[in-house]
Amino acid sequence: MVKFLKPGKVVVVLQGKYAGRKAVIVQNYDSGTQERPYGHCVIAGIDKYPRKVTRKMSEKKVKRRSKVRAFLRVVNYNHIMPTRYTLDLADALKKVVPEEARTNLTSRKKAQKKVQQLLKERYLTGKNRWFFRKLRF
Repeated sequence: MVKFLKPGKVVVVLQGKYAGRKAVIVQNYDSGTQERPYGHCVIAGIDKYPRKVTRKMSEKKVKRRSKVRAFLRVVNYNHIMPTRYTLDLADALKKVVPEEARTNLTSRKKAQKKVQQLLKERYLTGKNRWFFRKLRF
């Protein structure tokens, strides 16, 4: 069987606190690990999407509305829905998120701040605009 859940694949979270949010697979564990004996992955996604910006808004207001809040999570494969899209941010995310982010909360928080910075830079450059739009359903 072809493995399509690879780093860089865009997914939609189906269960939990971040249900309905878009995310990117950072690391995947198809056969599971000792503490999680099922297929799971580390995902980085957008918790708070940036708001709409218009030309007549002040610079201060544009800066406030352009904030992006990210999340970093370990998720079961059953709780995500893969899309046909990929994000070319996978290599940068893999460098930022350490291996122990799966288990250690403090390293996950540090990595989350770095992921947030990466996503904000990507949003401000205007690349992958579809990723930074809220899903309406």
